[in-house]
Amino acid sequence: MLLAFIAGIAVIAIVLWDAFETVILPRRVTRRFRLAQLFYRSTWGTWSAFAALAPGRRRETLLGFFGPLSLLVLFAFWATGLIIGFGLLQWSLGSQLNVAPESHTFSTYLYLSGTTFFTLGFGDVVPLGAGGRVLAVLESGTGFGFLALVLGYLPVMYQGFSRREVSISLLDARAGSPPVAAELLHRHREDHGQEALRQLLHEWERWSAELMESHLSYPVLAYFRSQHDNQSWLAALTAILDASALVMVSASGPLERQARLTFAMARHAVVDLAQVFATPPRQLPSQRLKPEDWDPLRQILGWAQEATHRNPTFDDLARLHAMYEPYVTSLAAYLRLSLPPWAPPARKRDNWQTSAWERRASSPPTCATPDDDHL
Repeated sequence: MLLAFIAGIAVIAIVLWDAFETVILPRRVTRRFRLAQLFYRSTWGTWSAFAALAPGRRRETLLGFFGPLSLLVLFAFWATGLIIGFGLLQWSLGSQLNVAPESHTFSTYLYLSGTTFFTLGFGDVVPLGAGGRVLAVLESGTGFGFLALVLGYLPVMYQGFSRREVSISLLDARAGSPPVAAELLHRHREDHGQEALRQLLHEWERWSAELMESHLSYPVLAYFRSQHDNQSWLAALTAILDASALVMVSASGPLERQARLTFAMARHAVVDLAQVFATPPRQLPSQRLKPEDWDPLRQILGWAQEATHRNPTFDDLARLHAMYEPYVTSLAAYLRLSLPPWAPPARKRDNWQTSAWERRASSPPTCATPDDDHL
């Protein structure tokens, strides 16, 4: 019975501390063993492997379910742990119950713990001794606080998700679908485009800081996918890093200074998030930036080079690219997200220029394109 008592105390303490670190503590936890971290690593691997068996659009839909669904399962996991922990305490103390002695089994104490935790108040099994009643009061208070924590946690999560997605949606008309750095600079080549681009990079510097703050505090947000299959927070962040690198090697003045600030903040976010998800940088040859992409990129950068008389080289861009590419590559592989290309894409309509009905009309239902909407 002593071992059961110690196990009950340990389970309750571990679950409550894990819930505190996950929901309340506003900073990244560096401790290796955490229930929530273990839960997400094990369930995400299984879920993503299962989703990979489904074709295109269905695969993205299944992956999109994971974030919200995992929250509910995690709450149930915590609640189950607390119920088992208090049940072990009642059983180890041999609390007197208002039922026949032969019914004083662990399952009865577990039932008592469950009804107490959720404050059901059935009254069919209640403790009679002082110790059992004290435990029941403590458990009912814990259950009430736990439910309040859940109710307060969900709005915070969805507010963070909504703030993140607003900027991603605004990037659609500015950088294409999916967002591409070359397209972003191409659409800002007209008069006053440099000032508009500088302001855009300033806004994305702040967005990167907010992303890092919210996703370090609540890593589950990284599993929440965007409304369109050809958009994601990682693709947007990578496109901004690409665009900042292009501006840094070709422009000067306020625009180049803002690009450096945005690049620094965005890279900081990528590196810290890679640490949170234990995805070490992949030192692999880049599949996105190739030497043959440099000539099309230089043509797009012509407006900046004419003003600065700079003559950037592919090596200049490759050095900046190497500072963040291994991190975004590892995150993309772990989260099953696509990264945007570097080369200017073939002319394609943005998400705002089309709809799911038009895509269905132009292709058979069994040949859904990667950028189909979630319905």
